[in-house]
Amino acid sequence: MPSFSRSLEQALHRALALANERHHEYATLEHLLLALVDDQDAAAVMRACSVDLDTLRRNLVDYVDAELANLVTDGRDDSKPTAGFQRVIQRAVIHVQSSGREEVTGANVLVAMFAERESHAAYFLQEQDMTRYDAVNYISHGIAKRPGASEPRPIRGADEEPEQQRDSRAGEPGNDADKDKKKKESALDAYCVNLNRKARDGRIDPLIGREAEVQRTIQILCRRQKNNPLLVGDPGVGKTAIAEGLALKIIRGEVPEVLEDATVFSLDMGTLLAGTRYRGDFEERLKQVMKEIEAHPKAIMFIDEIHTVIGAGATSGGAMDASNLLKPALASGGLRCIGSTTYKEYRQYFEKDRALVRRFQKIDVNEPSIPDTIEILKGLKPYFEEFHKLRYTNDAIKAAVELSARYIHDRKLPDKAIDVIDETGASQMLVVESKRKKTIGVKEIEAAIATMARIPAKTVSKDDAEVLRNLETTLKRTVYGQEKAIEALSSSIKLARAGLRDGEKPIGCYLFAGPTGVGKTEVARQLSLSLGVELVRFDMSEYMERHTVSRLIGAPPGYVGFDQGGLLTDQIDQHPHCVLLLDEIEKAHPDLFNILLQVMDHGKLTDNNGKQVDFRNVILIMTTNAGAADMARNAYGFTRQKREGDDTEAINKLFAPEFRNRLDSVISFGHLPKTVVSRVVDKFVLQLEAQLADRNVTIELSDEAREWLVENGYDEAMGARPMARLIQSTIKTPLADEVLFGRLKNGGAVRVVVVQSETGIKVLGLEFPDGPVKPKPEKDVAAAGEKRERKPRAKLAGGAKPASAGPRRSGPAAGGKGDGGGKDGGSKVSEAPKAQRAVRTVPKVPLTKA
Repeated sequence: MPSFSRSLEQALHRALALANERHHEYATLEHLLLALVDDQDAAAVMRACSVDLDTLRRNLVDYVDAELANLVTDGRDDSKPTAGFQRVIQRAVIHVQSSGREEVTGANVLVAMFAERESHAAYFLQEQDMTRYDAVNYISHGIAKRPGASEPRPIRGADEEPEQQRDSRAGEPGNDADKDKKKKESALDAYCVNLNRKARDGRIDPLIGREAEVQRTIQILCRRQKNNPLLVGDPGVGKTAIAEGLALKIIRGEVPEVLEDATVFSLDMGTLLAGTRYRGDFEERLKQVMKEIEAHPKAIMFIDEIHTVIGAGATSGGAMDASNLLKPALASGGLRCIGSTTYKEYRQYFEKDRALVRRFQKIDVNEPSIPDTIEILKGLKPYFEEFHKLRYTNDAIKAAVELSARYIHDRKLPDKAIDVIDETGASQMLVVESKRKKTIGVKEIEAAIATMARIPAKTVSKDDAEVLRNLETTLKRTVYGQEKAIEALSSSIKLARAGLRDGEKPIGCYLFAGPTGVGKTEVARQLSLSLGVELVRFDMSEYMERHTVSRLIGAPPGYVGFDQGGLLTDQIDQHPHCVLLLDEIEKAHPDLFNILLQVMDHGKLTDNNGKQVDFRNVILIMTTNAGAADMARNAYGFTRQKREGDDTEAINKLFAPEFRNRLDSVISFGHLPKTVVSRVVDKFVLQLEAQLADRNVTIELSDEAREWLVENGYDEAMGARPMARLIQSTIKTPLADEVLFGRLKNGGAVRVVVVQSETGIKVLGLEFPDGPVKPKPEKDVAAAGEKRERKPRAKLAGGAKPASAGPRRSGPAAGGKGDGGGKDGGSKVSEAPKAQRAVRTVPKVPLTKA
């Protein structure tokens, strides 16, 4: 329950005394207001609201003596407060209690009196143009209605001098000056953080590196006008650390003489905006801060996330916001301000206000390199070791930087590397103290990276050397018939990873040339999977026009979308370690080739805002079908040999010499030979098995069905894509009905065999054995006397028997020669019939003709 202030208690006693002196039976609101005229708090509010206290006192005395004469009694009993008197006191107590304060003053009672609209007390106040809003505005924010009567009010929680000290200092010489000094310091203490004080108390980590950025910041601060540096960079690269590092250098005396006694204040926009309910509150706070900053000749104001000042404090549709209040001081040099923002907010908010941009000097804060980040973490290592009570090895620091750069793409160095070592140390806090590790190594860093990046731990821990050693084998296992292309690609990547190529260029720049459907795009996809990096793919058919090329690096200023950045630069900025695939490069506009020149030569690309994106950890792969039509034509004469040099001639015509000269290699992909197509069939069937496994369905492909697919799905000109369409039409389409509505609805097994249709054409059919199809063990077909199991024949709808038998284990049909039979030696497979396995033979479901 709030208590009454001493002055309010005196005013209440004085109101009752006024009523008793006149022998009034009741103490009314007019008695109370007459007493409040002499109350210090209430009188201050009334004076700020332009109330003439002498006139008010005279009107109240006349009213009490003349109009309240009917309340006079014999004077035996003390006067009692009226119901209105009690309501005002209760209302004041409730308001104070709801606002969280602990003391009721005369000013609160004065505000509560306006609710009694029928009273003469409220009438006399309104007669002098005082309203409840005027009183509340002054009590809450110190904003007076009378010009020049406003006084600054520090927010609750600001340091104030204790009342005892204030009383003890009363009457001392210079007391008024000390009070004024305290009032001046209140705004900076309330709304700003003194970075010099934080640095002096050891609460700021040291700034390691960034000498160029700090030197440029100091140089701008020493200017006479427009001495306002603006740090622009991605989140986490160290913009705030530069400002804090400047404060650390100031207290250490590592700055020029002009900045020796400077103090850096960090403006807290959240505190500045908090509690501003009425129009003008925010502006008055900001002007008070600026006034005190300008009065401090060595003060430097640091505004983190400075884009928030644009629009801050502006009313709906109003043009006056924080940025417009800062502009005059920023241009004159009276206010030295350091700002920081990101590229995205700089484009979206800051750059649009040209008048504000010209008052700042832009400093780009780029992401530090991996070696620089390692040095930063080595400098910060003692602070984290002291906090977590453990030790980090140098290998752990190096692994934290390299692995975070490779696997964490949504943040920047050094922020994400610092997060890794901090998270690794925090993870030990969850372990029982007896089992905690006192030294953090590479293994613990890898576990933290796997958790933060949400990837399997084995992906992080696999050795790069082992991956590169097996790269060629891994690619040949998934891409068939392109041995020469894979060998050339693997050799080039090993050369780059060995450090034997220019460090300023991308890891590799390759042009994959060849006909469609032979595996060019698949090689790029499998390469990204093998190396464990992201695949960033752009279809160049979307960039056939000149104006579409600007989408890759961003539209120039003045065009729609210029503040959104470029698709290519943003993707590489987010995934610096990746395989960049530009598919069908010949369909792009020739202007795109000019953009790629600096990427292939220097590993850099500058977007429309001047931001440089690093391509040094990118594998650039471009695919083209140029020359494929010429290669498909036969040479002149009686031979049927292909003309091997025609693709090179077409590539030379399409691409300029300076473009071809920057390529590491032009890797030619040939047509798929027919001998490789059977392996392509197995790959597609393996993918189908994985899809059916979710439905609890197993599938087996007979040798005859495989040969049928090879014969009917092979197209030298179109590559492997016709095979995928054939499998979809002949196998997947009939299976879809069975999986949804038929025998495989609840799972089961299916075997794909070759049958004859009613017209005698060989087509694919389906068998449904009782049990699941199990993988067949490999047996030595040369073993003499071993009996082979005969398969049931699938039947056509209508009872006609198919011409071919079911799938065989290996080799040609029963009775023929196996792999080791015939003239090459070995023994024949026995032709004796066997007991058939219990299989339910069903009519063929709808067949698809070849």
